[in-house]
Amino acid sequence: MVDPSFGDLLRFFRLRTALTQDELATRTGVSVRSIRDAERGRARSPQRRTVELLSAGLGLSADEAASLARSARPGRERAGEDAPCAVPQTIADLTGREPELVLLTAAEPADSTRVVVVHGAPGIGKTTLVVHAAHHLAERFPDGSFYVGMHGVDDVPLSPADAAHRLMLALGVPPEAIPADAEHRLARYRSVLSERKVLLLLDNPATESQVRPLLAHSPGSTVLVSSRSTLAGLDADLRVELGLLRLDQAVDLLRAIVGADRVATDPGAARRVADLCGGVPLAVRIAGNRLASRPSWPVARLATELADERHRLSALEVGDVQVRAAFEMSYRQLDADAAAMFRGLSAVPGPDTGVELAGVVADQPPETAERLLEVLVDASLLGAGRSPDRYAFHDLIRVFAMERLEHDEGSDEADRRRLATGRWLLTTAVSAALRFHPTPPADAVPARFQDLPAAAAWLADETANWRGALRTASRAGHHRHVLDLATAMHWYSDTRGSGELWSEVFTAGERAATALGSVRDQAVMLNFLCWTAITKLGRTRQGLAFHHRATTAAVAAGDLVEQGWAQYYRAAIERLADNLPEALRRVDTAIELFHRASHETGEHLALSYRGVLLLRGERYEEAAAAQRAEITHHRSRTPRGTDDQNLGLKLSRLAESLLPLGELDEALTALDEAEQLLQDARATTTLAYVRYLRGRALIHQGNPTTAHTCLLNALADLDHPSTEVKILLTLADLHDTHPDTFPDPTNARHYRLKALAAATGDDTPAMHQTRHDLRQTLGLPQTSPDIA
Repeated sequence: MVDPSFGDLLRFFRLRTALTQDELATRTGVSVRSIRDAERGRARSPQRRTVELLSAGLGLSADEAASLARSARPGRERAGEDAPCAVPQTIADLTGREPELVLLTAAEPADSTRVVVVHGAPGIGKTTLVVHAAHHLAERFPDGSFYVGMHGVDDVPLSPADAAHRLMLALGVPPEAIPADAEHRLARYRSVLSERKVLLLLDNPATESQVRPLLAHSPGSTVLVSSRSTLAGLDADLRVELGLLRLDQAVDLLRAIVGADRVATDPGAARRVADLCGGVPLAVRIAGNRLASRPSWPVARLATELADERHRLSALEVGDVQVRAAFEMSYRQLDADAAAMFRGLSAVPGPDTGVELAGVVADQPPETAERLLEVLVDASLLGAGRSPDRYAFHDLIRVFAMERLEHDEGSDEADRRRLATGRWLLTTAVSAALRFHPTPPADAVPARFQDLPAAAAWLADETANWRGALRTASRAGHHRHVLDLATAMHWYSDTRGSGELWSEVFTAGERAATALGSVRDQAVMLNFLCWTAITKLGRTRQGLAFHHRATTAAVAAGDLVEQGWAQYYRAAIERLADNLPEALRRVDTAIELFHRASHETGEHLALSYRGVLLLRGERYEEAAAAQRAEITHHRSRTPRGTDDQNLGLKLSRLAESLLPLGELDEALTALDEAEQLLQDARATTTLAYVRYLRGRALIHQGNPTTAHTCLLNALADLDHPSTEVKILLTLADLHDTHPDTFPDPTNARHYRLKALAAATGDDTPAMHQTRHDLRQTLGLPQTSPDIA
């Protein structure tokens, strides 16, 4: 006796229940087309979920439902032989991708086919995510879930017509009913899908043309596309770009693979392994599987292997799974120019690049460089940088690009590229930095940097790159290039950047000067280091040590200008130590030395600083008069746009002198001009101080709300601890004194706690007293020793 077919049983049970095909479709959610094809024997491989829905809709008994399910199995087994479109097995967890999974699974069925594109770099976990999502979504699609690998990075990608053939077999279409002609086959495929409600996974297509023909009008269906390419030309209802895992997520993933006890044994080494995997899930899984297969290994052993950049990708191999292979598949898809750009970018020393620098490393004009960068972005071999016009590698792809540069062009050419890129960065940085010198050398600043904002923007955008080039040059013993850069940076550094940055730059400069045997340049660098220590880092004792060395070198070199700067910075040290008479004596000595050397810039900055000291001594009228005189002199001798940051500095000093005199209108007028000048010059440190002073002036005017906004703006992007402390304390006092305007009493405490944290590490007596007073106000123990 021959067992009845699935179609025969389905038709028998439907007619017994007196349901039409339309009524059964409404009751079960299975499409009319699917029911009709099943009863006619055209759908030979119904999905298990489809059978379950039909059984429930027909009200079958347990025995009848089992009989219907048994009749469906042979068809599924035969279809499985010819059409491997089953969704792959999913992993047990999806560490770090929970938000993206929510995005993919949250949407309700649409009136038309919903298209979702998931894109990202090789190894980032695109396929893993969409497969995981498919298992979560399966029950929503009564006509089945299907997977097709499009092989977009293979030499011969799967054509849409071949994909349609596989899918139709999986949908139960008999082989003899599938047209041989590609165009007719695709039309037949879209017709079959038009009355089905399916979930379709298209994995790793290279181009939109591989996907578009497979998008049928199928209400309630969803197509999940995972690709290394952005597929920007494809109309999609949702796009999800998969980024790198955060370090904590990477550690969690490693823990899930090797076990919590293994990670807990050496958490520091586990973090290093996760960090060196660069946030790439494939790399973390390989690292985890290597450790899991070697239970006797300490985690630190793998961390040591991965730390060697030259062998990192080789260490990220386990069995037949390699990170390098994932990158190579994408690299092979690039044309010659894009591949050359990819290799050349490995010579960039920082984490990202702009179009100009990319053109330098690839020897291409800007318009071509930008086009090639976008090609690499579309291939997910390059990502977005810190701003829209910046581009960035992730760490492991950078290592792969370095390998390709060495392999494809040879080690000599790779060295030449890196050297040329570094030299260009250092030379360009010097040219841009000299734009901030009060009296730049003739012809030292190229036309492109005559505009001050352009020079400031380039130096800020490329900081990591010229800093990286400086490190490389310092290690290689290129002392003249190092010293030239450090010397040029002084006036730029005056109101920008962190103490840590300038400490590194000027330390490298001092070492270069020593190697070159230039005592005078040693004095210059030691003065810069003294300034960095006292103004940027709040380390007066370290500054005093640099001062003594700078004075000794300046005297040995017979350089009156550097002797003058040494006295200027010593005056600042004495002011910070609350030794006002000695500070005035030192600044007067500096004025005399600058005058003898005919160094007008130094002399008049010292005269302005003398006004600061008079303000500190509460000689407000004299202080304001000193600043007015210096501003008048500056305007008479310096064309507008030549030394705007020093004019902005003097205007801010005038405003600060006017506040205790109650001359608020003149103070605010001075601050208006100072803010405009400093904004144009991107002089962030002094600009923050100007906004702090404006906040104080607005408080005096009885405008606490606007003052509050101004003070918060002053905190943005501020990297100057002493100014930060002043702003935070002013905000705390503002909340205390205006409870009607700022009713939450916890905010004042919050600002004081932040001020206490910002004051840590500053060894001046004033800051020590500030920390003591804050702890007392906050009710905290006086745990720190007196470091005054």
